[in-house]
Amino acid sequence: MRRRKQAGTTVQFSGRWYLRYWERRVEGGVLVRKRMSHLLGPAEGRERKHPPDDIARAAERFMSNLNNSSIQPEHVSTLSDFAESVYLPWVEQFKRPATAKSYLDIWEDHLKPVTSRYRKSMKDVRTCDAQGWLNQISRGKNLSRNTLKHIKSALSGVFTLAKQQGYFDGANPLQGTAISPAAAEPEETHALSFDEVQTILSVLPEPAATVFSVAAFSGLRFGELQGLNWEDYRDGALWVSRSVWNGYENEPKTRKSKAPVPVIKQLAARLDMQRLRAGNPQSGPMFANSIDGKLIDGRLVGGRLNLNNLLRRVILPALNRCAVCGLSEGKPHLKAKEPHDFKRDARYPVWGGWHAARRGLGSNLYHLGVPSKVIQAILRHSNVSVTESYYIKPMGKDVLSAMADLEEKVERQIAAQALRDSSEDSKAASGSQPETVN
Repeated sequence: MRRRKQAGTTVQFSGRWYLRYWERRVEGGVLVRKRMSHLLGPAEGRERKHPPDDIARAAERFMSNLNNSSIQPEHVSTLSDFAESVYLPWVEQFKRPATAKSYLDIWEDHLKPVTSRYRKSMKDVRTCDAQGWLNQISRGKNLSRNTLKHIKSALSGVFTLAKQQGYFDGANPLQGTAISPAAAEPEETHALSFDEVQTILSVLPEPAATVFSVAAFSGLRFGELQGLNWEDYRDGALWVSRSVWNGYENEPKTRKSKAPVPVIKQLAARLDMQRLRAGNPQSGPMFANSIDGKLIDGRLVGGRLNLNNLLRRVILPALNRCAVCGLSEGKPHLKAKEPHDFKRDARYPVWGGWHAARRGLGSNLYHLGVPSKVIQAILRHSNVSVTESYYIKPMGKDVLSAMADLEEKVERQIAAQALRDSSEDSKAASGSQPETVN
């Protein structure tokens, strides 16, 4: 259907010139015709019956773009309507569940509150509008630079899909936007050292100790760890075949992630004992519970053990112990024979998340002299730069050792220079005289 061209009406209101026009757009899934206003510029403090030339030209340009727009009326939508009726359903259908949940949270918590007040169609969004939203978000909450980058990326994805599906035309308005320079730097991530791994293993009961051993000595991601089956453990390796998040089973994160990870003998011994404790199963979840269990061949085969529950109920209480009485945090320390406040025992490492074990494996291998490319293969990264940037963290002793090496080298250079200077002085004192220059 041919779109009827319109000229619009220029009006002056509250010291500004506005352009009034009609727009057919979708609201709540229904195509409606709405009266719209577009700010053209200030009225410069004086009343005029007719707009000045610059305002008239601005109105003409705007109406020309509107009349010649390639976007069909059924695709003219507000940003909020498009995000909730098109973008988020698309993300839920085509992205991994964890990714979809992340995008939904970003929209609900950060983007929706600032963009819902934008009454124009999303086809009219400009870079200055997008920059204004990012500025509002950064001022409203104390968000880190990385969080703001994720928000910017999500908003950029909204316009990318809108352009692909005919809701938006032109350059992505997120191009040219910037994150606030005042945004907080992200907190430094932690990589578990060998000593920390062994300390944690010494206090964990089974099966938590074996679960943590797999994380620390194979470097599996949390979802891969949650999704391990006994049939994945064969030929001296763990064959990563799936990832489980909140009960959703998916393919591994990337094509390179779907690969075997060699099992060292210490981990193999723990896995063999775990299999015996479970009744020697050959298939099914490697770490199972008995709540969702099924009776197969007279043996109770459980559902997958929820590792977040294991963390909360077993691992954290084992690590967060009182230095005075040795009881876990939250226990009635004040009701003891000698009442006291809880004071965490610093001998036990602070839990840095499941990923700290994966980063720890990369860092510990690097500390042993393993090349970055080999660590990349073990961690199954698609790019070695990811391995080097985020998964290889020099330990404190590495830094001290490096500075000690530097100190020794500088000392040798100073000694060599002193020896050369002494030799030259000896030659000068041997009686040889420089020639006289006339």
